[in-house]
Amino acid sequence: MDDSENPNSEVQYHLGIGPDDTAGPVLLPGDPERVPKIAEAWESVEETGHHREYRTMTGRYEGEPLTVTSTGIGSPGAAIAVEEHANLGTGTFIRVGSCGAIQPEMSVGDLVITTGAVRQEGTSKEYVREEYPATAHPEVTTALVAACEELGYDYHCGVTCSTDSFYAGQGRPGFGGFEAAEADGLVEELQNAGVLNFEMEAAALLTIANLYDLRAGAVCTVYANRVTGEFRTEGERRAGEVASTAAAILAAMDRVKADAGADRWHAGLTLDR
Repeated sequence: MDDSENPNSEVQYHLGIGPDDTAGPVLLPGDPERVPKIAEAWESVEETGHHREYRTMTGRYEGEPLTVTSTGIGSPGAAIAVEEHANLGTGTFIRVGSCGAIQPEMSVGDLVITTGAVRQEGTSKEYVREEYPATAHPEVTTALVAACEELGYDYHCGVTCSTDSFYAGQGRPGFGGFEAAEADGLVEELQNAGVLNFEMEAAALLTIANLYDLRAGAVCTVYANRVTGEFRTEGERRAGEVASTAAAILAAMDRVKADAGADRWHAGLTLDR
């Protein structure tokens, strides 16, 4: 990359933040309005950047440093946020969002922890061949599960489908009743494969993080169930609370690993919280 494509080596072009404006793991909601809603549970917080759809706040939760940056809707914006935060030294990312469930037993307000994602979006294909898996980092998944158990929230773990289209790409009719090719069988096909939910960013995040040897995971609140027809914006803050708690758990896990001289978290290590 020549200098003309990297106009500032410190302040990031899209995020509008520099090295002193971020700390700890980064939570990635889509909506900029969710940023202060997530951060209101923290002990301290400061807005450190707001450029385009990228709103950033940094503070502490359970005494641990933490940052939240919105990415807008879709994988292209999320990929930019990961790239530019990685430039600033971030090593852990947690997507915090909402989703549509496609399994009948899932209720509005439940949480979905993504273990892997169907790459039905185009951004990750710009990075690596389609057969490359989009998988969550096991430590992030473990921390998210532990956070849900600690907070007492109902949750599901499994495979997510990430799309570029909220309408045609998720089997919904578009304007005038337009239906994409094979849309009528999409939801059933994914249900039969055990996929839990639709959303629009996880696959790109997980793919890019794996390519760059970063940790990443995703937790989303169910707003709609495509099978039962339920739709409510219920439990909006749960995913943010779980992700914030998971970030604190990851910090504790990292200290235990360091003390034990372990390269990765495993069942033989004990976490005292």
